[in-house]
Amino acid sequence: MFSDNSLLPKEAVRLAALGMVSESPQRYAELANAVRDFTSRIVGPSLELLGSSIELLKTEGLIAGETSVQDAPLRITEAGRAHLRDLLRSAVRAPSCDVGRLAFALKIRFLHHLPADEQRTQTDSMIETCEAEIARLGALEHSDPTDPGHFAGWLSHDIDIVRSRRDWLQSLRGTL
Repeated sequence: MFSDNSLLPKEAVRLAALGMVSESPQRYAELANAVRDFTSRIVGPSLELLGSSIELLKTEGLIAGETSVQDAPLRITEAGRAHLRDLLRSAVRAPSCDVGRLAFALKIRFLHHLPADEQRTQTDSMIETCEAEIARLGALEHSDPTDPGHFAGWLSHDIDIVRSRRDWLQSLRGTL
């Protein structure tokens, strides 16, 4: 993890793989394709996100499959469930970069794997991240009121996107 306890790219991929296999056993190739498909649809193709091996998850005992049967479905182990919960409890960064956007999406996608009180805590953390992003962008927006170009309009649009994300998270928080 990064020093702020947010996910590194390889940990985001681990979160995706563990979350997917926790919901239904999958063959190795199916799982690899599902992880690649999800991550590339969120952030686009990325070499940074292709380096994590599902084989490593097996070696670490986080997922398992029948070793005597080639291409047997993989399932999550108890250690894998614990690791999945640890990844879901990680800090979040503003989704303004590819990894931040992917981590946000994965946390929302697999949030239901945490107990309700921890779901609320994680949602509160994501809301706080949005609030900080709104403040940061707002300070930039007001730093040069004489901007002759289109930057102020673009910043205003960006702030609206973050506010919309925050509002959606607040709505989600109300249902938890």
